[in-house]
Amino acid sequence: MLPSATPRAGASAPAPTNRLTVVAAGDLLVHPALTEQAAADARQAGRGGHDFTRVLAAIRPRVSAADLAICHLETPLAPPEGPFTGWPTFSVPPELADAAAWAGFDTCSTASNHSLDTGMEGITRTLDNLDRVGLRHTGTARSAAEAARPNILDVSGVKVAQLSYTLSFNDIPLPEGRPWAANLIDRDAILAAAHRARTAGAEIVILSMHWGTEYQHAPNDDQQDLARQLLASPDIDLIVGHHVHVVQPFEKVGGKWVAYGMGNLTTRFADGSPENTQDAVVPEFTFTRSASGAWEVTGVTVLPTWMEYRPAARVVDLVSAARDTGLPAARRAHYAEIEERINGYLGMRGAFEAGLRPLS
Repeated sequence: MLPSATPRAGASAPAPTNRLTVVAAGDLLVHPALTEQAAADARQAGRGGHDFTRVLAAIRPRVSAADLAICHLETPLAPPEGPFTGWPTFSVPPELADAAAWAGFDTCSTASNHSLDTGMEGITRTLDNLDRVGLRHTGTARSAAEAARPNILDVSGVKVAQLSYTLSFNDIPLPEGRPWAANLIDRDAILAAAHRARTAGAEIVILSMHWGTEYQHAPNDDQQDLARQLLASPDIDLIVGHHVHVVQPFEKVGGKWVAYGMGNLTTRFADGSPENTQDAVVPEFTFTRSASGAWEVTGVTVLPTWMEYRPAARVVDLVSAARDTGLPAARRAHYAEIEERINGYLGMRGAFEAGLRPLS
């Protein structure tokens, strides 16, 4: 997590680090049942509104310990009083931004197929709320100037850029006269934006991609082709993927990593959903500066998580839960089975052989 302290006047800035960790996570997706859970948690704490912190509590240690932590906001934020809606047109409680900041995230991608669900008002409200809690953002914009400005963060003296693009807006047109309001996937546009970020001083560029075929564990041909083309650029160092609602494999392509799909960090699909939509991963990428000054990912670990629905909707750290002797043996075994299943998806394209390490 980025430090909040400001150096004293006259104090010398610390020397830039030669190693930093970046944690990413799957979609922050909120269905009406999860909104109800957050309202119940707030009431239990003696407050009104919505509280998503208990939902996210299990991943806070990993997220907050990272030098940089990246989230993905799938849906626009509503006014505090609502209305709160789910599929096909999402609008979710603004306190989701508060919980993301509380968990330790530093910057959030906002380009998704639901970016335009509530129009320009929803984009503005969403980014205003992210600003309110101190979360940086990229992928949607309130003005042409904001859209053109690279999202570059100072991470222990290292400038890291995040870009965000989506494959569609579910056939909702961009607001008239505002083609910059949300970023649609276009290879040349992405490469140009990455180069602008480099020109602006970014030493590491991370690309968040909302792409793929929903509920399909294997990356489709478009994902694979784009990953190869984009990672071939010297301006892009890492791709992290969203949208498909299930875990997809990680792969090392030309010496760089792509996480095709990290699943749903939060969700509340209907009970009995046949897909593994409760599965997710929270990877940590270790970047190391070489003697030449270039940065590369030298280590990847993955924490598998599971969105448990009952008795209360909570993200479960599967590694810790599977080994928690305070839990019934059958429950621990259930968590271990999910962890094994997720690892199977992660390794579909040779990730473990390329150096990916599970935390189990």
